[in-house]
Amino acid sequence: MSGHEYDAEERDRVTAPQQDFTMSQVTTGLLVLVVGLVVTFGVPLLL
Repeated sequence: MSGHEYDAEERDRVTAPQQDFTMSQVTTGLLVLVVGLVVTFGVPLLL
């Protein structure tokens, strides 16, 4: 063997970036974006 042992479960994993997103995942991402923007730009503007 080449030093890499894979079982059937590892070969069946799906890690493609084009997988569908759920609305919950989109909402969470947008919320994280908004909080990050507020921290990055809002806090310095208030100080």
